[in-house]
Amino acid sequence: MDLFNYNKDNSSQPLAARFRPTTLDDFIGQTHIVGQNSLLRRAIMADKLSSMIFYGPPGTGKTTLAEVIANTTDSEFIKLNAVTSGVKDIREVIKAASDNLDMYGTKTILFIDEIHRFNKSQQDALLPSVEKGTIILIGATTENPYFEVNSALISRATIFKLHHLTKEELFKLLYRVLNDGEKGYKDMNISITDDAKNHLVQAAGGDARVLLNGLELAVLTTPTESDGSLNITLQEIEQSVQKNGVIYDKDGDNHYDIISAMIKSIRGSDPDGAVYWLARLIEGGEDPKYIARRLVVHASEDIGNADPNALNLAVSTFHAINFVGMPEGRIILSQCCIYLATAPKSNKSYVAIDEALEDVVNNKTAVVPAHLKDSHYKGAAQLGHGLGYKYPHSYPKNFITQQYLPDELKNKRYYTPEGNGYERKIREYIDKTKGSWEN
Repeated sequence: MDLFNYNKDNSSQPLAARFRPTTLDDFIGQTHIVGQNSLLRRAIMADKLSSMIFYGPPGTGKTTLAEVIANTTDSEFIKLNAVTSGVKDIREVIKAASDNLDMYGTKTILFIDEIHRFNKSQQDALLPSVEKGTIILIGATTENPYFEVNSALISRATIFKLHHLTKEELFKLLYRVLNDGEKGYKDMNISITDDAKNHLVQAAGGDARVLLNGLELAVLTTPTESDGSLNITLQEIEQSVQKNGVIYDKDGDNHYDIISAMIKSIRGSDPDGAVYWLARLIEGGEDPKYIARRLVVHASEDIGNADPNALNLAVSTFHAINFVGMPEGRIILSQCCIYLATAPKSNKSYVAIDEALEDVVNNKTAVVPAHLKDSHYKGAAQLGHGLGYKYPHSYPKNFITQQYLPDELKNKRYYTPEGNGYERKIREYIDKTKGSWEN
């Protein structure tokens, strides 16, 4: 447990720490929640806070906002990290908060970083005090709180979602650092080429911390010219930010967003979007077998019988990935992804099974019609099983009309093929047998 501590002599601190804002006026980004006249800004300035959770990717300002609140509020402000704190620490905070409220009328704000790492018992220990108002909880998480945080806590907190910083906001931060004489590099006679600036902002991927760390490393490692100046080129920046650390977080919520973007691009028949998001998954280090499994599912869900070969190709892709591996596997994944995106679409198999399952749940007592029951076991004939069954192969074109559903559902149609791809032929065949789908 620790209190936020602001050291006036911060010259030895890393650049990212020196430039962490202490007021809302210094804060860059997230104007949708801290802009002028926003709910959160008004609450902070008036010191009228209720429990809240900041949810967003790394480097978007979750902890910084907590520190702004610490610097602004008159309440006691205590910070815990969910990785290193346990129930004992929570109880100590709650006891101190209760004493402060009873003896001095002072509120306590408890900030918990990485709150999603608290287990159920730890989160449960917070609940009574949050509910009674003994503490005001501020949690920060990179994970979707609706999945990772106790629903009882969620119901008592306001969720604020933070987004990656835009390029314009990152450039604003970059120029602020270069022109700040107290905490930044104004007095160091630094020049940075335009292509170096552009690469730094691009590589940061919306993460202010990545930008600041990359810039600082470039400044510290670039040789000084004879006149004392520092000339930072694209080469120095490329070496300082060799890889974008936030383009894809396979352990975070962003994982699901990018998978979703790839699948929706496939469903929308956009091969360019599909292969771009596939590339994001690959570059981010996603398990290629996981990607292949998702392609198998959506070959049936979104294409189905409009192109039955789509499922064959997706299954073959999964097997090929298993024995080829990466990096060559990227080509196989790309072929499958593009094939699925450009294939005719139908979700009718998906719709059919879900409707049938719903009817199964709602008609649990529906019985198999007698003529469909097994007539081969001993005594079946005496029970009337199989009586009246018409064997289709005994009739012209191997077809004869008869009831195949329970009596309660005998007129139900689950599968209504589209006119897309191979389903057009299926539709024509069933039109000739069951009658037109329009009837």
